[in-house]
Amino acid sequence: MSYVIAIPSYNRADTIAGKTLSCLLDGGVSPSRITIFVANKTQEKMYQSVVPREMYKDIVVGKVGIANQRKFISHYYPVGTYIVSMDDDVEDLKMLRGDKLATIRDLDGLFTRAYAVLKKEKLYIWGIYPVQNPFFMHNTTTTNLKFIIGVTFGYINRRLKRLEPSPRAEGKEDYEQSILYYKEDGGVVRFNNITHKTKFNSVGGLGADRQLMNKRAAEYLESAYPDIVSIFHRKNGMTEIRLARTA
Repeated sequence: MSYVIAIPSYNRADTIAGKTLSCLLDGGVSPSRITIFVANKTQEKMYQSVVPREMYKDIVVGKVGIANQRKFISHYYPVGTYIVSMDDDVEDLKMLRGDKLATIRDLDGLFTRAYAVLKKEKLYIWGIYPVQNPFFMHNTTTTNLKFIIGVTFGYINRRLKRLEPSPRAEGKEDYEQSILYYKEDGGVVRFNNITHKTKFNSVGGLGADRQLMNKRAAEYLESAYPDIVSIFHRKNGMTEIRLARTA
């Protein structure tokens, strides 16, 4: 199955080539599959002047804000397109081997196999384990309600408005996306033996005031999905959420 790579990016023109683009190309993904989605014309010019042209197919001006950008990406591609979305600061994708993590050398093969699992399970979105910690990972593929982290995931495009996260979920829009797909299809695919290497909350991306963003998003999600979402607070005061367990 053919696929496209969509990379929403903001203020990381200087680093995207050495991270996500290199990760993909080293993993056997053709640059002809890769499109970078930026927020405005200023960002477009910046990326065009810095990112090596041979590393991607297109740079497209989309929308400001990650929730709006994800919506734009879905509307950019035709219905039925198999889209793999990756953040702009992914250094590596890793697989659990024994009690350690090893770099996945064949990303092209991974994305193709992930599509086959979606078709087998009659589901529409897949994701990976959200934390790079082999102690908590398992060699399982689950289809119940799990968090599909926005760092790396794949989906079959349907352009359904009811699957679009609200801008009120900004910063946790991937949690809402996980919930919406689960409610729509009865399941989501997660590969619990695959994870990513990235640096959360680094310069660029969502911005600096993560605590306030998390608080607002968590409160919105708890009010919108009271049977699924509960709030907790980390020791540093960060507001986070948990998803209810399902069979």
